[in-house]
Amino acid sequence: MDGPCTYEDFRACLIDLEKVNRLSLGYRPTLAWLDEIARPGELLRIVDVGCGGGDMLRRIARWAGRRGGEVKLTGVDLNPYAVRAAKEFSRSDEEIEWITGDARAYAGEVDVILSSLLAHHLSIAEIPQLLAWMEGTARRGWFINDLCRERVPYYAFGAIAKMAGWHRFVQHDGPVSFRRAFREDDWIKMCQTARIGAVKMQRWTPGRLCIGRVK
Repeated sequence: MDGPCTYEDFRACLIDLEKVNRLSLGYRPTLAWLDEIARPGELLRIVDVGCGGGDMLRRIARWAGRRGGEVKLTGVDLNPYAVRAAKEFSRSDEEIEWITGDARAYAGEVDVILSSLLAHHLSIAEIPQLLAWMEGTARRGWFINDLCRERVPYYAFGAIAKMAGWHRFVQHDGPVSFRRAFREDDWIKMCQTARIGAVKMQRWTPGRLCIGRVK
């Protein structure tokens, strides 16, 4: 999906990726972290970097509705196909702002910065730049929900994706994503490069490694 493709293929991939996130409980780590930092009656201005089809922010909108909290949600993605699909997939009453562009150019106030399944698309040199921006921009904290480089998820995903008949891009990109993902020692080095202090790292089954910081 990082290469050229039609909107129809990209859209179909996003639909199957949402199925993957739902079946693998991929939203759970981010929502659990938000549960920890949310304060009663507080407005949380949340920016999702690399929002893709927007399924994470739609889940957060429902999370806020259940809690009775107030959120201002913004999804940013470099790929205009992603924003087009996010708008198409979202209901008008969800009131999520979708922006095509570099999140680092976002001018609004930000309490929380999130990313989900973005980090493994970046190089080990690019991530400290992202971390430094998140640390300097988010007032309350930031959370990265990504994959963990492990053999079992690598092989399991390929088999499951084939059996489920998911889009051919998803069948190809899933195992590649696990192979490109990082482990705890990688994140420690990248945080040190970004000059970021204490962070919390936690593995979530199946195949997730999440990194967060609360200020």
